[in-house]
Amino acid sequence: MTSSEILQRGELVVLGRIRSASNATFLCEATLDGGTEHCVYKPVRGEAPLWDFPDGTLAGREVSSYLISAALEWNVVPYTIIRDGPAGPGMLQRWVDQPGDADPDAEGETGPDLIDLVPAGKVPPGFLPILQAYDYAGDEVTLVHADDERLRRIAVFDVLINNADRKGGHVLQGIDGSVYGVDHGVTLHEEDKLRTVLWGWAGKPVDDETLADVEKLGEALKADLGAELCNHITPREVAALRARVVALLRNPVMPTPDRRRPIPWPAF
Repeated sequence: MTSSEILQRGELVVLGRIRSASNATFLCEATLDGGTEHCVYKPVRGEAPLWDFPDGTLAGREVSSYLISAALEWNVVPYTIIRDGPAGPGMLQRWVDQPGDADPDAEGETGPDLIDLVPAGKVPPGFLPILQAYDYAGDEVTLVHADDERLRRIAVFDVLINNADRKGGHVLQGIDGSVYGVDHGVTLHEEDKLRTVLWGWAGKPVDDETLADVEKLGEALKADLGAELCNHITPREVAALRARVVALLRNPVMPTPDRRRPIPWPAF
């Protein structure tokens, strides 16, 4: 039995609420025929209203982002579905096990996270500076992220899905060595809303291998994927996604931030 089957058909038991989330978000355990999987459950009824995203659409945008990740074969979004749960229909996403989850007090490697704040003037080797700011104590700090191929792929992914909320806490490093993006409820708007902390490659060319995958995505959108996405987002939003694919292929350069809130705040 696969983990996806357990998440699709298993009995859901709420283990606790994730208080740091802006919408109602629960850690659950799915059980089916002796198999168990941990997952994140976000009921539609617990979505906070937003002025620029229609009510009740965030779960569909999370699933759409997963479907796009799967079509690209990038595996940057954990397995995600919509199903009924203890609080009604909602998004269900496979839990990402991270180093230190089992024993938060265990000593591990020291050094900055993939996305982090460091003292001003002390950008670590292999990291890209993004923004100068002040921390809660009033000390000057620099927002940085690693010059890491796994992060760069997520940055390209965010351009495609028009991610309006790529915070540092929305990037998870799994114990399997992969890096995942989560919290894709405010994506795929037809208007340009890209806000991200991953600006380290702004103005840099996109490599040919990545562009080949983006081209395959464009072909998939002309076929079954486009129709499948229309079950979760509007046809205009699917058309806008196609337009972003075409635009990146025609001008394969990462965008640069403008004055319209380019970085979500707080950044974590």
